[in-house]
Amino acid sequence: MPLVHISLRAGKPEAYRQAIFDGVYQALQDTFDVPEDDQFMAITEHEAANFRYGKSYLDVARSDDVVYIQITANNTRSTEQKKALFKRLADLLSEQPGIRREDVFINLVEVAKENWSLGNGIAHYA
Repeated sequence: MPLVHISLRAGKPEAYRQAIFDGVYQALQDTFDVPEDDQFMAITEHEAANFRYGKSYLDVARSDDVVYIQITANNTRSTEQKKALFKRLADLLSEQPGIRREDVFINLVEVAKENWSLGNGIAHYA
């Protein structure tokens, strides 16, 4: 049950943003075994003055097209699955909508399964 927050600079067309959603969801299905219709994602766009990044931190040459992808998920995945997710996401987003691999910034936040309520005030995984 991942929850995904995506941040990017404002100005990209709807098709670009939808391709990001599609790529993220496909990568989660491929590597984290996320089931059909488990899509809880939001994109936030920021004006240039409200969006900052390290242009060369850790020797990665980022551009103004950097996209931050924060995924909150259960703490049940192996290191191998996490690495596979990161690679698959960079691969898919470089294909469509054409984001440079260097500009795919991913942060995985792991939580205990009992920390979710998906509606109706029910702890669905507790």
